[in-house]
Amino acid sequence: MSTPRTLLDRVWSNHEILRRDDGVSLLWVDRHFVHEGSHHAFAKLAHRGLQVAEPSLTFGVADHYVPTRRDGRPIGDPNIARMVRTLEDNCRTHGLELFGIGDPRQGIVHVIGPELGLTLPGLLIVCGDSHTATHGAFGSIAFGIGATEVAHVLATQSIWQQRPRTMRIHVDGALGPGVSAKDVALHWIAQLGADGARGHAIEYAGPVVERLSMEGRMTLCNLSIEGGARFGLIAPDDTTFAYLEGNAFAPRGADWERALDEWRDLRSDPDARFDREVRIDGAAIAPTVTWGTSPEDALPVTARVPDPADAADAASAERVRSTLEYMGLEPGRTLAGTPVDRVFIGSCTNARLEDLRAAAQVLAGRRAKVPGLVSPGSSQVKARAEAEGLDRVFRAAGLEWVESGCSMCVAMNGDLVPAGERCASTTNRNFRGRQGPGARTHLMSPAMVAAAAIEGCLTDVRPMLEGRAAS
Repeated sequence: MSTPRTLLDRVWSNHEILRRDDGVSLLWVDRHFVHEGSHHAFAKLAHRGLQVAEPSLTFGVADHYVPTRRDGRPIGDPNIARMVRTLEDNCRTHGLELFGIGDPRQGIVHVIGPELGLTLPGLLIVCGDSHTATHGAFGSIAFGIGATEVAHVLATQSIWQQRPRTMRIHVDGALGPGVSAKDVALHWIAQLGADGARGHAIEYAGPVVERLSMEGRMTLCNLSIEGGARFGLIAPDDTTFAYLEGNAFAPRGADWERALDEWRDLRSDPDARFDREVRIDGAAIAPTVTWGTSPEDALPVTARVPDPADAADAASAERVRSTLEYMGLEPGRTLAGTPVDRVFIGSCTNARLEDLRAAAQVLAGRRAKVPGLVSPGSSQVKARAEAEGLDRVFRAAGLEWVESGCSMCVAMNGDLVPAGERCASTTNRNFRGRQGPGARTHLMSPAMVAAAAIEGCLTDVRPMLEGRAAS
């Protein structure tokens, strides 16, 4: 009898070209996404007189640096304009398809890959961006790579990798009202720590995961690296196939039927063994927010800010003390009621149509007390949201509706949080200065950000959802 295999085993072995004596594998790459920050890798190719090995498998995306307030105007910042122009030139030189400014398919790479059908089950996907793990929601292996690795993939369509250990996070039961995939992710990261999954590939499983939409699954896999994992995966199923069918680059006709036959085998065997197993009770997860400067600094919104005096050791106490000083928080105060200065809804974590609907459900007929920015994850998401009238809900609430891009998540495109201000954000990182020098970021779900906008402070969204149908 054959040895039981995990989903990782199946996909990894399908891409392994060879394995060195030290156990490091050379893997074939099915999809390679490049963006404005990839210019260093193209420069390496030019220096060595090399061409892109497989132009049809590499796609350019303008997302990180592009301004979200475009209105057809030229980019005002000359440095950003040069980076966008360099991406366009590199794609033209090497014959790569580009989803650039003005293209109706433009958007954040980890949003448009799936919605266009470039992301498919069983593929190996890389990009010079750490949140490439998002694509693992489709049962693919997907991870971020550095500039040198980007150059290697461009030149060879392959990459050297050490096979990670395996971890399965099994989420039992059911989620309560107002609790989303973002809360699940922040919950497990807080429970295990920012290094809790280091060196592992996480497979998410269990009834809660099975009931998540593809948008929710992408959020969960997106945040895998914030808990130290190399990447996350979820076995494809009928939910996956329904999402992909008809997408621009997805197989069609007989090819689609053949693909389905292959994709249905992409799952872990019932008796497959994992290096580590974690079980979480979905019913125990509450709407969650971060209080500090790491995604692991997360608690239910009803909890209190930690006190350094309660820390396990002196080093932990100093970290808590320093974090609270940066965040401007007092030990022991309730998280709910903490004032915010602005809100942001966007990023590759939570800017898909489902995320915008969740925020609009809370905001409809209400007015925000603080300013905020809503940046859809792609031009297609923006168009669909406008067709549903979601943009009118955001504008009526007093929030700004802008174009797609990484926007305020990375603060390198003109969208940022001013120093000292506190932002309720749907993004993935709350590091010091992540949203701008001196910015204070609280991570949470789109519905929770909408609630914070209405109240002007961190607040439990659940009472605001009572009697409201989903958008």
